[in-house]
Amino acid sequence: QVQLVESGGGLVQAGGSLRLSCAASGTFFSINVMAWYRQAPGKQRELVATITSDGSTNYVDSVKGRFTISRDNAKNTMYLQMTSLEPEDTAVYYCNANLMVGTLAWTARNYWGQGTQVTVSS
Repeated sequence: QVQLVESGGGLVQAGGSLRLSCAASGTFFSINVMAWYRQAPGKQRELVATITSDGSTNYVDSVKGRFTISRDNAKNTMYLQMTSLEPEDTAVYYCNANLMVGTLAWTARNYWGQGTQVTVSS
């Protein structure tokens, strides 16, 4: 059973920083692309940033220059360093990962974490 567990959310004032973590556990062969999504109240879930297994990254325009996605493959963990936070960043942040799983043969499956709340006060 694969699990993704997020941590690091909380309440912060505008201009502040937070670091989110997402740890993958369970039985799997490897982790492919990992990503952070967020969902604000009344809005659709939005892709925030992605990182491939070799470290290539992409960001939504609204967080470029403020957020940094990274991963530690040895620890099966992904991070999102968020700086210069704005009230508009308030949302539940979700971890997403594509993992190679299986018994007789490896197949790629997508997994989600449970989400962590980030609240930025003005």
